[in-house]
Amino acid sequence: MMDYANGTVHNPLSGLIGDEVYKLLESHNLLNEKGVRDYQIRQRFREMRSDDVPAYDAIESLREEYPYLQFDTIRKIVYKLNGKR
Repeated sequence: MMDYANGTVHNPLSGLIGDEVYKLLESHNLLNEKGVRDYQIRQRFREMRSDDVPAYDAIESLREEYPYLQFDTIRKIVYKLNGKR
């Protein structure tokens, strides 16, 4: 995700890949934006759940961050099995 104001790249996948790899993948348009978004949603959900936020409240909080997604859509994203892609 490029910050065009100062030319830097924000790596939302920093826990998985380094900044240089992210820049390379992004420069060649090899990243699936929806997949990156879903990864971020799952990470935020796990963070909230580890802080003892009830699942319903965590999903509602994510709906505020992503108002274009419905409750069921977020629920499907966060409970998606890792093996089914």
